[in-house]
Amino acid sequence: QVQLVESGGGLVQAGGSLRLSCTCSGFTFTYNVIGWYRQGPGKERELISTITGTGGANYVDSVKGRFTISRDNAKNTVYLQMSSLKPEDTAVYYCNTHPPLRINRKNYWGQGTQVTVSS
Repeated sequence: QVQLVESGGGLVQAGGSLRLSCTCSGFTFTYNVIGWYRQGPGKERELISTITGTGGANYVDSVKGRFTISRDNAKNTVYLQMSSLKPEDTAVYYCNTHPPLRINRKNYWGQGTQVTVSS
């Protein structure tokens, strides 16, 4: 049974930091590229960072230099360290494989974790 369980979100002031975690199960974690996605208010869900099984990371320009993705293959867990947070980072954050897992021909998502950055 596939599960994606995100945690670590919260309310933080601009300039602050948060560390998100996502524990995955039900698929071969180590061999998959894992991504962090986010969906802001009134916006489409977007991919913001990916990490390969061996630790190669990529970021979109809007988070580059502020966010760091990492993973622990022994724990089937991926992390997102977020620093210098801005109000525009406010969103629900999700982890998933890249491309996203599909179950019954639909993308599968966990519940996500809310990040709210106040100005």
